[in-house]
Amino acid sequence: MHMSDYADQDATGLAALIEARQISAGEVRSAALQAIAALNPQVNAVVETWGDEPEPQRGSFHGVPLLIKDLGITAAGRRNELGSALAADCTADADSELMSRLRRAGLLALGRTTTPEFAASTTTESRVCGPTRNPWDVERSAGGSSGGSAAAVAAGMVPVAHATDGGGSIRVPASLCGLFGLKPSRGRVPMGPDIDEVWSGLAVHGVLTRSVRDSAALLDAVHGFAAGDPFCIAAPDSTFVQQAASQPGGLRIAVQTRPLNGQPLHPAVEKALMQTIQRLEELGHEVEDVTPDIGLSWEAFVELNGRFWSSNTAAWIDAIAAATGRSIDSEYLEPATLALYRQGKTLRATELLGALFERNMVARKMGLFFEHHDLLLSPTLPGLAPLIGSYNAEQEHLDGRGWMSRVFNQSPFTALANVIGAPAMSVPLAHYPQSGLPIGMQFMGNVGAEGQMLALAGQLESAYPWIDRRPAVWAGNL
Repeated sequence: MHMSDYADQDATGLAALIEARQISAGEVRSAALQAIAALNPQVNAVVETWGDEPEPQRGSFHGVPLLIKDLGITAAGRRNELGSALAADCTADADSELMSRLRRAGLLALGRTTTPEFAASTTTESRVCGPTRNPWDVERSAGGSSGGSAAAVAAGMVPVAHATDGGGSIRVPASLCGLFGLKPSRGRVPMGPDIDEVWSGLAVHGVLTRSVRDSAALLDAVHGFAAGDPFCIAAPDSTFVQQAASQPGGLRIAVQTRPLNGQPLHPAVEKALMQTIQRLEELGHEVEDVTPDIGLSWEAFVELNGRFWSSNTAAWIDAIAAATGRSIDSEYLEPATLALYRQGKTLRATELLGALFERNMVARKMGLFFEHHDLLLSPTLPGLAPLIGSYNAEQEHLDGRGWMSRVFNQSPFTALANVIGAPAMSVPLAHYPQSGLPIGMQFMGNVGAEGQMLALAGQLESAYPWIDRRPAVWAGNL
């Protein structure tokens, strides 16, 4: 199989070729491993590869290669190190529920992707793995926390990669790497069995892909209630693939032109947003400039998220340190992680309950908002991909709240969907003409509105296709 033939296919296309026996699953596996070996030195997206995986199961994605994020999902007998020296060599005893579902779909897991330490950042530049670089410009960040997954898919190493999202970690790297990234509703994809909620319900599982149909089909393959799950969300009336291929009708779309912290947009991002509004109107949608009222100040919103992030990170660190016998200090943890740990250890139970109260307040406010608007449009990010090293500069001088402020100022549009448990997607609708760097647009919907959002994404992909855009680091060039 020629490498360009492999890289040009999305997951659905590869699955169809394997099913029709035009190529074999073994050929696809070899192509994927060859692409990873050739390109990973340039972007540093993959922690390790698994050349000894057994033959994939017969499923809708039989033989399609996949990479999994080094956090939030476990594969039996494989290391799960969370981007941290504290968890070095920690090995999973069993497949998590999502891993089992991915295997049943026929996907072939070929290794782990990089993540920032404990996923507590929206850049992927961990001390233990080094910086993950953007395939469009290797001097710039691929985003985070699913940055390794995004860089691997954007470079054509694999057509799809697992990702998680607790504050934007699917959508941020999707935007920076020119991918489609859908964060599902809370409860849509199971987190268990060892965990009921990650970050007190802020985080969810998803994937990063180059096509809307792939994200829809993967969601079809893995969604649904698992025994003991804390949430049970209604299944769609038809498949997500069918909904992605349908017409969305005329939607009422609110547009947020400035983040809640008042930060200005990069001129290229602002231009891309205006262009997106024009395109939506041309497609028959009603667009209205609205700033959502979330019931809290920006500072209070960051604080409530910081309480969830820091308390959960502290508990996570305590458990890993107890299991490994390692010390909780700068030998094993980065400054920002230690700062979050210290903040989490000082929180009182009543402060965490206060954050839960405020989360409910924001969710109720946005629930009313979505009674009048189908979707909320904004840029995914206010700016372009940052240079490697700039995001993490002088983090040793920040306390936990200072680090949270930095993270949220880097990505001020994305976390609202995590707080309210709603689906949101980054769609690669634009790029910066002077450099080619991608610019994503975010759409957020009401809880359970994935089908409606996928229909719009499919319409936009058809009208303004992005699949043929290629980054500088691309497997098809091998």
